[in-house]
Amino acid sequence: MKQLRFYSETELYLGCLEKNPNIQKAVYDYYSSKMFALCLRYIKERAAAEDVLIIGFMKIFDRIHQFKGTGSFGGWIRRIMVNECLMYLEKEKNLYNEIGIDSVLPAPVYYQPSDELAVEDLMKLINSLPMGYRTVFNLYAIEGYSHQEIARKLHISENTSKSQLSRARTHLQKMLNLKSGQQNRELAC
Repeated sequence: MKQLRFYSETELYLGCLEKNPNIQKAVYDYYSSKMFALCLRYIKERAAAEDVLIIGFMKIFDRIHQFKGTGSFGGWIRRIMVNECLMYLEKEKNLYNEIGIDSVLPAPVYYQPSDELAVEDLMKLINSLPMGYRTVFNLYAIEGYSHQEIARKLHISENTSKSQLSRARTHLQKMLNLKSGQQNRELAC
């Protein structure tokens, strides 16, 4: 059995710059599972997420010369994947799926998360959000983009970004309250 060699980010970057297939495979092997999870946060369908992942890696290898060395190589790869997901969503025209204002709770009832709420459960709730809400929520809460950056990336206004985030949070709160109510009923039985 071959022993796996671990490379530094600099070695990975330089190997990709030289178009070394062994290094490119190492980059794919190292980052693909993390980037696939990222793609699944934006794109519900596994097959489409896999397609976006492959296209993203092709762009990474094709545009490696654009990495300036400021920041981490992994962060640069992540930005490419996020942008690729957003381009897919825009192309599919599913990005701006919104829920009408009538279906949003007028005054949120705050749920206190318990230890019983696993990360998997939370990710399932996030993935069940409508596409527009989920995209803005991921960009803001998980990726750390500002509303100004989100507005530029999605070609929307800052206020629309803020509104989508607010609605996403309200929608998540509503789902958490429903989940909490179901758990309480199950415990009472």
